[in-house]
Amino acid sequence: MDNVRRLAPAAFCAVALLAAGSGHADAPAPAASSAQPPSPPGSCVDEELKHDLVGGRHYRGVQPRLFTKSFRHELSALGGWLAGDANDGAPWYGGAYTFHFSEELGLEASVGFSRARAKLADTLQRRFPQPIEVYRNDRRVIQYLGHLMWSLAYGKMRWMGGAISRFDFHLAIGGGVADDEVSRGLLGSFGIGGKIYLTSWLALRLELRDQISSQKILDDRRIVNDLLFMGGLSLFFPFKG
Repeated sequence: MDNVRRLAPAAFCAVALLAAGSGHADAPAPAASSAQPPSPPGSCVDEELKHDLVGGRHYRGVQPRLFTKSFRHELSALGGWLAGDANDGAPWYGGAYTFHFSEELGLEASVGFSRARAKLADTLQRRFPQPIEVYRNDRRVIQYLGHLMWSLAYGKMRWMGGAISRFDFHLAIGGGVADDEVSRGLLGSFGIGGKIYLTSWLALRLELRDQISSQKILDDRRIVNDLLFMGGLSLFFPFKG
């Protein structure tokens, strides 16, 4: 009975509309004194029935969250792991400054610090009756690099049905100089990374880079590929953007 009672207003609206549309054009107009049908209720949808049909659901639209990078400065504190081709893996840390002269392109200058150590050198040292200097092991390494940053894709994502964050992916192409205390050499660097923008001025940054350089191993010099996994936080200013 409750469902019939809820559907009654909607049925009344449908009957009223059909009665209004069924009259002929040549039919005489009813007298002014004739009884008029009662007017339909203000709404043809019963609110309680509407609540039952919708099931209490509410619709979540995509909310825009504007974030611009053009003509903004970015400072990044970074850390990670340098997986060497000829040397053992070692921690890496450093920082970067980027100027974004458009939404897609930016120029970055960075410096990084790590260590160069190889267990092979220690093994060779122990096998000789008299220790020999194969090459200086456990050396400090400093990298001075510059990159062109190209943001090639961006998007938005919702966290657990709540807040919406923006993210993007970028390519890094560049190079620089590596100083390992005993020699200096050119270094090529290529990588891909991404940022998740936590606020309008703070972002989480993750990146993978392939660093190509020439290294002397014993008496042999060869081209090596070192992989750098790094992450950190980026601060944008001006803060509004």
